Amino acid sequence: MASTAARHLISLDDLTDSELRSLVARGAEFSSGRAGRVRPLDGAVAGVYFRKTSTRTRTAFSAGALRLGAQIVTFNGGDLQTNTGETSEDTGRVFSRMLDVLVARTSGDPAELRAWAAQSRMSVINAMSADEHPTQGLTDLTTLLAHFGRVDGLRVLYVGEGNNTAAALALGLTRFPGTELELRTPRGYGLGADVLARARANSELHGSRIAERHDMAALPADVDVVYTTRWQTTGTSKPDPGWRAAFAPFQVDEALWSGSPKAVFMHDLPAHRGDEVTAEVLDGEQSIAFDQAENKMHSAMAVLEWCRGGAGDHGEQR
Repeated sequence: MASTAARHLISLDDLTDSELRSLVARGAEFSSGRAGRVRPLDGAVAGVYFRKTSTRTRTAFSAGALRLGAQIVTFNGGDLQTNTGETSEDTGRVFSRMLDVLVARTSGDPAELRAWAAQSRMSVINAMSADEHPTQGLTDLTTLLAHFGRVDGLRVLYVGEGNNTAAALALGLTRFPGTELELRTPRGYGLGADVLARARANSELHGSRIAERHDMAALPADVDVVYTTRWQTTGTSKPDPGWRAAFAPFQVDEALWSGSPKAVFMHDLPAHRGDEVTAEVLDGEQSIAFDQAENKMHSAMAVLEWCRGGAGDHGEQR
C-alpha cells in the first residue's frame, strides 16, 4: 500500500479538475473490466460507519474495499461510545489510530467529517451528509462516461427535489465543458442557494450551463438523460404535511420522452414506483438505473484507491 499521506473526500469541491476527471475515468475502467485485478489496499483496514440506512453505498464500499485487498470493520449507529457520552472528536482521534480509511454516512453536518479529516493518517470519505452526496455524484459521472463514452457536452434534465444527490450532480457536472443541467424542482424544494451559486461559478469557469425552474412547462428537448431521485430523501422528513401535492406534477413518466426519444433514465435508488417515477420508466429499456447502481461499487473502488495514493494521483489546482 502506498505510504503517501491520506487524502479525504468530503465534498466534490475538494477535488481539482484533474482529480475529478481521473476518478471518473478510473471508475469507468473498473466498470468495463479494463482495470484488471489490482489490490492497492493490501494490508489496509477500512472502517465502514453508517448511522443511517444504506443498501448501495454501504455495499459498494464494503465490496469495493474487499476487492482492493482491504479488511473491513463495520459500525452501525448504535455501536459506538458516543452513545454513552464520548465526544465525536475523541471518537475520530481513536479511529485515526486504528483505521486506514473511514467511510462514514452521518446524514448530518459535514463539519463533523471535516473534524475527523484533520489528520493525515486516516482517509475520510463522506458517504452522504445532509448537504451533499459526493460519492453519488462520482457514480453518476462514471455512469455517464461508461454509457456515452464522454461527459463533456451531455445534456441532463433533473426532475424532483434539490436534495444532496442533486447537489452533487450540480457541483460535478458543471465542471465538464459544454454540459447542460436543467433542474425542475418543486417550489421550496430546490437546490440550496449556496450550492446553486457554487455550481453557477463552476459553469462560468468551465463553459457549462445550469438552470433551475419550479414548474414542468416547456421542458428542454433532445436531452441525453432524464434523472430523478426518491421524493423522501433517506434520513429526512418534510415538515409540510401537504408536500405530496407539490411534488405530484414532477413525476417522471413516459410522456417526458416525447421531446427526447433517445434519452436514458437515471435514478440513484431506492425508487418508489408510482411516486417519483412510473414502473414503465424505471423498468423500461431506456433505464440504466441498475447499471448506475452497480457503478457505485466501481466508483467506490476508484475513490478508495485514490485516497490511499493510488491511480488518479494528480495535484493540479483548479
